[in-house]
Parts: sequence; C-alpha cells; structure tokens
Amino acid sequence: MPDFLGSVKGFGVTFKTMFQKVDTVQYPEEKLPTAPRFHGRHQLNRWPDGLEKCIGCELCAWACPADAIYVEGADNTPEERYSPGERYGRVYQINYLRCILCGLCIEACPTRALTMTNDYELADDSREALIWTKEQLVAPLQPGMEAPPHPMRLGETEEDYYSLGAMLAASQPDQDERNPVEEGPVQDWPEQGGQGDVQ
Repeated sequence: MPDFLGSVKGFGVTFKTMFQKVDTVQYPEEKLPTAPRFHGRHQLNRWPDGLEKCIGCELCAWACPADAIYVEGADNTPEERYSPGERYGRVYQINYLRCILCGLCIEACPTRALTMTNDYELADDSREALIWTKEQLVAPLQPGMEAPPHPMRLGETEEDYYSLGAMLAASQPDQDERNPVEEGPVQDWPEQGGQGDVQ
C-alpha cells in the first residue's frame, strides 16, 4: 500500500466520527447515576453502637500507591474508647490531590472500616480543602448510635462484640453500602476488553 494512503485512512476515521451524534451530558444540571461499584469518596464506617471500625493499623496507608493516606493510631483506654480494639485511628487524612481512587486501601482494611461511596464531586479551588480529615470521612451517626468515646455496648468481650456487631449490621441497612448519586437506571458502561471486574 502506498504511503499516502495511510494518512487518507487515518483521516477517514476522523471524517466518519464528524457526522455521528454527539452524546452531550448537561452536567451539573443533569447527573447520570454511577456504576454500582464506582470508586468515589472514601468513608470511615461505624459499628451499630457508634464506635468506629478503624483500629489505626495503618495498613491502608501502606497499601496506597500514591502515598495519599496518613494515619496516626492511639490506644483506647477504659475512660476513652473510640473502637472495640486496643487502638483507634486518632488522626486520619486522605489527600485527594494525590489519591487515584484505585481502591487498594479498601482491600487492605482488615475491619472493613474504609469503604468507597459513589460520591464523585470532590473538586475544589483550594489545596487545603482537598486534604480530608477524619471528621469529614467518618460516617454520620445513625439512629440508635452513640457518639464515642463510650464503652462497648454490644458485648463484654471483643469476641462477643464482633459477632453481635456483625449480626446486627447484617440485620439492618448497611451504612457502608454505596449510595448512588441519583436514583435511576445505572449507566450502561462499555465493556473493557481483557480486564476483569475490579472492586
């Protein structure tokens, strides 16, 4: 094939797409619902009595390829208990200037304390506002929950606590389930050839 036909073939693709209908989304007035497993803003979850699930182990920070998570653990005391374990996350920050929303931190979390929501509106014009703190990330208190610090309410031992807590969490709507941005049918995303379903 002559060399000049290569460029003609390339421009053929351009001309073919010029006359196709453009799919315009009127964002932010119209928001399409996200895919069910969309990776959006992070959330720190709670046990049914209000204690935090985060135990300050820092595994999420170690797993983060962008070094976007900073965690400082501290010890629980009988007077001040924030989580059912020995420790809790005293300082928790996610830098959304660095975060690539890959979900590796979610996979690393041993207590399912950290999950990702479907909230994707994270843009800001201030660098400081994109470093989210624990107060911004922790799930709001649901009815029946008590703000920590307080003693464990779901059992006398940690084993009782975890088994009863898991049972209670399964019997009520899960606070860490993803909430779509808007009700409606899920966007039909094109298949990615050769890639598996990523959490």
